[in-house]
Amino acid sequence: MKHFLGYLIAIILSKATADFTNEDCWALGLNKALLPCSSCDLLNNFNLDDILREPCKECCHQDESAPNEKKYAKAVLEVCTCKFGTYPQIEAFIKSDRPSKFPNLQIKYVRGLDPIIKLFDKDGHNKETVAIEKWNTDSVEEFLNTHLETDHGEPDYLKTNMI
Repeated sequence: MKHFLGYLIAIILSKATADFTNEDCWALGLNKALLPCSSCDLLNNFNLDDILREPCKECCHQDESAPNEKKYAKAVLEVCTCKFGTYPQIEAFIKSDRPSKFPNLQIKYVRGLDPIIKLFDKDGHNKETVAIEKWNTDSVEEFLNTHLETDHGEPDYLKTNMI
């Protein structure tokens, strides 16, 4: 009988402190398997913090690799313009103003190549290559924000129009 009561108490405590189930999160429009907790911190940027913060925190998983993300000095997005019809999201990213947010990003057109991003260290050595065929514009931008070093050097006065 003691074992049964101990087991019953353990079940009740685990249910009281449990996160939302996958179905609960899905009903809220959140995918528990793909939602890193760092995304919940971005809700305030869209004035959704009051509404979605608690469900988001219940449905997210800890970013295991976030603190250890390697930053690279330069990235090159390589693609063939003949493949723009196949990859409209990559075309949209390239033709938008988003690449201008990354001064250390270069767009390179290579005949017949599916879209990839090559990441380079400060010495110009290729350290990582990532296929981005299935990515949308937001995914490309988020990846670059995560993996590219930010340039905190002297401001470019021609771009900022500052004296």
